[in-house]
Amino acid sequence: MDVIVGIPACFIEVNGHPRHDTPARYAEAVLGGAGAVPILIPPLGEAELTVLDRIDGLLLPGSPSNVHPHQYDGGDSRTPELHDPARDATTLPLIRAAIARGMPVLAICRGIQELNVALGGTLHQQVHAVAERMDHRPGPGTIEEAYAPRHLVFLSGQLARIIGSTKILVNSLHGQAIDALAPGLVVEALAPDNTIEAVRVERGRGFAFGVQWHPEWGYADDSASLAIFRAFGEACVTYRTELRKAA
Repeated sequence: MDVIVGIPACFIEVNGHPRHDTPARYAEAVLGGAGAVPILIPPLGEAELTVLDRIDGLLLPGSPSNVHPHQYDGGDSRTPELHDPARDATTLPLIRAAIARGMPVLAICRGIQELNVALGGTLHQQVHAVAERMDHRPGPGTIEEAYAPRHLVFLSGQLARIIGSTKILVNSLHGQAIDALAPGLVVEALAPDNTIEAVRVERGRGFAFGVQWHPEWGYADDSASLAIFRAFGEACVTYRTELRKAA
């Protein structure tokens, strides 16, 4: 039986109509890279915790929105037009519950920020305004240019072993970044300016990683991205198998 990965959606409005939405490339990477069946999780708050009984992995996708700073005592918002409280209310409880179960988690871009906040960390609201930090936001141009490789990241720990390298070239499309690392997370990748680019749940019972870049973009043609999704998919299979043995 195929494993199932849940992908929390964002709340957006299109022409005044509320929608639950996330870019298609995340589901495509789950299906093609992880070998799992993707399903979207509507941003309806803690009611969605029940879905964890039916899925084998959780992928937290990127988004134009930012985690609201009141979730981490971050003071006034510097991006008041870029928040999604419905997603915050859904993903933060999902993350904590999934990790407690030992469910595989892959957190991408906004996802790594949610992972850090859910476990007690804080964020730089505008990392480009921090002294000696790079501007990690995409520049002008086409979507292909925005997602093109931008800078090196230096890998360590389990992520380096999964990818098979201690440095890779990644894309960069984020305005926020991890500030204070949450208790229980360890750094697994850094940018040249020391911005945290990947983390792992140190005592997680399974695969639980966050990456600040977008491995889902062009995953099939990038060995590092494909390695991440394959490892995630294998962890989901293991999780499902162990659950069936325990049932």
